[in-house]
Amino acid sequence: MSISEKNFNKIWNTFLVFIAIAMIFRKPCTGLIILFAAFNLLFLKKLKFTRTSLLLGTIIASPLLLEILFFWNNDLYLMGIKSLEKSVSLLVFPLFILGNFQRINFFKFLRIYSIFTTILILFFFVRFVFIAPELIHKYWQGIDLWEIGYAFSNSIGIHAPALNMHLAFVTICVIYFVFRFFQQRKSNLIKAASIFILLLSFFFVLFVNTRMALFNALVGFILIFFFEVFKKYSFKKSVSIFALGLILLGSISLFFVQKNPYMIQKYSSVTFAYMDKVGKLDAIENPEAKVFNSLVTRVSIWKSAWELSLKNLPFGVGASDGKPALIKYYKQTNQHFLAKYEFPTHNQFLDFLLKFGILGPLVVLLYIFTIGYLGIDLKNPLIIAFFFIFFTSNLTDDFLLRFDGIAFSGLWFSIFGSYWLQERIIADK
Repeated sequence: MSISEKNFNKIWNTFLVFIAIAMIFRKPCTGLIILFAAFNLLFLKKLKFTRTSLLLGTIIASPLLLEILFFWNNDLYLMGIKSLEKSVSLLVFPLFILGNFQRINFFKFLRIYSIFTTILILFFFVRFVFIAPELIHKYWQGIDLWEIGYAFSNSIGIHAPALNMHLAFVTICVIYFVFRFFQQRKSNLIKAASIFILLLSFFFVLFVNTRMALFNALVGFILIFFFEVFKKYSFKKSVSIFALGLILLGSISLFFVQKNPYMIQKYSSVTFAYMDKVGKLDAIENPEAKVFNSLVTRVSIWKSAWELSLKNLPFGVGASDGKPALIKYYKQTNQHFLAKYEFPTHNQFLDFLLKFGILGPLVVLLYIFTIGYLGIDLKNPLIIAFFFIFFTSNLTDDFLLRFDGIAFSGLWFSIFGSYWLQERIIADK
């Protein structure tokens, strides 16, 4: 089949944009990934690899390769195949994105992605107001404030921490382009529109209201300020711009906290309550109400996962057997609250240690920290911010178990890798 380079580039980039925007919707995004792979299979001759791109592709595919390597360790091979299916995108993305790395227009891609994702979330927010007016009313009255973010995420079909991980990255991208537009002396209309998109995107991070995402969005703001403002402007002007940014984000946060006083409680007393009950959550009266989302629950899970991992070294329990083995261990150690709700590890390093033994956390470190290396080598705050988001998110959750973490990281890792390869060629010339 023949097609002009111009048309191939348009179709190829359109696929990538739609995949990135649709990442929060598992089924539509899966369909787009399959179509993207089928399209690229028709034009295999267009793929071009170097030793460096092949090495980078191997690192991106490393969680999938680890599952293949330890496939023999699954109790049920059918469940092992099901586990493998979740990670297939870690083969598709590096193969077809790094193989066409020269086609990525990095900053244009990010700009389109961040704007249209924010607009899409706005559409679903308006929809949520109409389909769940009772929740909005309760929220506005200050009743059951903890549930609104999870209810909104569920209405889209995604887990709240996963959605907010996406939204934190979108917000950081928007902040970056706000700074860029002011540096480039864009028209007042473009500047005003970019600030409006920024306020919207940050509002959605607050609305979903997961602790790690809010923290990551603020860290991203500091990174972008350091790379894009502090190094390019005088100290006096840098302080003025930083103050303006704090006023914008702080105003939204202040308004939000006034309407949501539970937020202060959630980020302080609720988070750190009952830390003396690690591994003894059943001693707490009504733990569902008091510690379901508290740090003590996470630490109790981590303690159990660590103990079970040590018993199954050096090869772990198998990719498909991690969660069942952990739930069984909860029951054996009389941790009925954890067993009742079948909590997973909530830490990607411990999850891979439990499943794959010693090699597991090493692969997670290689996978995540290579993203950090690309960002530092390019001195790019967006890539560094993404690394920080994904690293910290996987300290308190296990996103390499889930489609919205596997595909999300695999896509952006491949795009960052493509941009890095482009810059290497320019540097070599």
